[in-house]
Amino acid sequence: MSHLDHVKIIEVGVRDGLQNEKTPVPTDVKLALINRLIDAGLNAIEATSFVSPKWVPQMADHREIVEALPQSSTVKFPVLTPNLKGFDNAIAAGAKEVAVFAAASESFSQKNINCSIEESIDRFTPIFEKAQSLGIRVRGYVSCVLGCPYEGDVSIQKVVDVADRLYQSGSYEISLGDTIGVGTPARTIELIKGVQQVAPINNVAVHFHDTYGQALANIYAALETGVRSIDASVAGLGGCPYAKGASGNVATEDVVYMLNGLGLSSGVDLDKLVDAGDFISQFLKRDNNSKVAKAILAKRH
Repeated sequence: MSHLDHVKIIEVGVRDGLQNEKTPVPTDVKLALINRLIDAGLNAIEATSFVSPKWVPQMADHREIVEALPQSSTVKFPVLTPNLKGFDNAIAAGAKEVAVFAAASESFSQKNINCSIEESIDRFTPIFEKAQSLGIRVRGYVSCVLGCPYEGDVSIQKVVDVADRLYQSGSYEISLGDTIGVGTPARTIELIKGVQQVAPINNVAVHFHDTYGQALANIYAALETGVRSIDASVAGLGGCPYAKGASGNVATEDVVYMLNGLGLSSGVDLDKLVDAGDFISQFLKRDNNSKVAKAILAKRH
């Protein structure tokens, strides 16, 4: 690992983190959080999701969020678009980058989006075509890459096949998601080596949940393989809906602290990031799931 390497952090707390929170978060609070994250130096922030408010009420204000985002040439604000209708609505609101998601597990795909893996990718074809004609970048998520809540182990070849389809369709980056947080470093390395056969390492990102406490170890393993894009969630926002009481997304603060210790630059100001996480944790009246943030906040008092 070269200390000159830059690591891009994709902040997913505002979307992936908040969507499972029971407490309704007003639009102005979400925007205040986004602005604090920008101030901390994050330049890729997943802003919202254009899903039906019936399914995800927390994201019902998606249009207002996108319309109010600061116009920035340096900060990207991808939004999740599960289908063409969501994509069209996102573009109409002013979104410049979108994300689509597929699963590496048939059972998860059926239960999560009511269709097979093949059908889900076919559903994205018109999105990719339209995005290309409009010059909109598309990020591709693959969930359940290291395990499924219904099927258990997931074969690496299955993940490689889905990643291949998304990359060939036009995704500029493939984010590999350990949805239930069961992955370990050796399996992570094996997975990335497999995916590298179909997508260049510079186009691969990782998205770890910390359910079994392995997220940072897995990120370190991913860094060793050459991955330089990491999804993380401020204050560890976002529970894991499949494991009661378990923690969800890896905390951005913990990732930045580790990167700093490795001499890898992320461009993120840790103190300002801790402030952003503290702001949203206090609003939600919930524990901050970042160990680093807890330690830094305790030292301040």
